[in-house]
Amino acid sequence: VLTGQFSSLIESCVIVDCRYPYEYEGGHIKGAVNLPLERDVEEFLLRKPIVPFDASKRVILIFHCEFSSERGPRMCRFVREKDRACNQYPQLHYPELYVLKGGYREFFPQYQSHCEPQDYRPMHHEDFKEDLKRFRTKSR
Repeated sequence: VLTGQFSSLIESCVIVDCRYPYEYEGGHIKGAVNLPLERDVEEFLLRKPIVPFDASKRVILIFHCEFSSERGPRMCRFVREKDRACNQYPQLHYPELYVLKGGYREFFPQYQSHCEPQDYRPMHHEDFKEDLKRFRTKSR
């Protein structure tokens, strides 16, 4: 998807990085948007949904966090629930939602050239303990 291999099918691919800002700033997938809070996702994706210009092409959303075991999947479910609530079944703004298997932790070592900066900052980094506390409180 990142190399444009599926551009004949996909008009837009939004990579939603659900990690906390200090993790994102320490290294992220090029072009990813950092949306760690539900209100960020609502503002960016749901207030004015992204619609393809070419009706034959698709808009896909790929969610991830550090391991894609909690924050990424939870945000993906949140978008699906909100999307369902504001549309009449089976209509959806975003019918294709994905969660990046293994998260940034597994993506980074294999695809460093697709990351900027080319680095990886874990959630439990020693220098960011206070940031972690603050964001954990905000995201509840």
